[in-house]
Amino acid sequence: MARIDYLNDPNAPKANSLVPSVTAIVPNDRGEILMVHKTDNDLWALPGGAMDIGEYIADAVVREVKEETGIDVEVTGIVGIYTNPNHVMAYDDGEVRQQFSVCFTTRMLGGELRTSSETSEVRFVNPADLAKLRIHPSMRLRIDHYLQGRPEPYIG
Repeated sequence: MARIDYLNDPNAPKANSLVPSVTAIVPNDRGEILMVHKTDNDLWALPGGAMDIGEYIADAVVREVKEETGIDVEVTGIVGIYTNPNHVMAYDDGEVRQQFSVCFTTRMLGGELRTSSETSEVRFVNPADLAKLRIHPSMRLRIDHYLQGRPEPYIG
């Protein structure tokens, strides 16, 4: 399903749904960050997605990372909570979702890198090379907060 992200756009459609979602910072032993090229909006992002009914949020992180990348992780902490009402995602089925995402830190346990129906490319990226990728500003904010090593989670 295709999607268009709107950020601080007065012409953006009005949100008609709010879905708790997760993103994950998955570093490797070289300090590179796991990134995915999303098929729905053609942007690079952290792995993640919507939480399912009946699921613990940490289990959603583990499931989404495995589904999108083939990598097994465990949750180790929280980067922040991202709830910008001026960031909406319009899907081609008519859903317009207001951003509501919790970004987690993780530790890689194993697995093999692979793509999925949601990802056309999966790779570890050196933080110095992130500027070369097309990343939505909201996603970049999560990465920057992680790289800053903030002592407390971001709440915004």
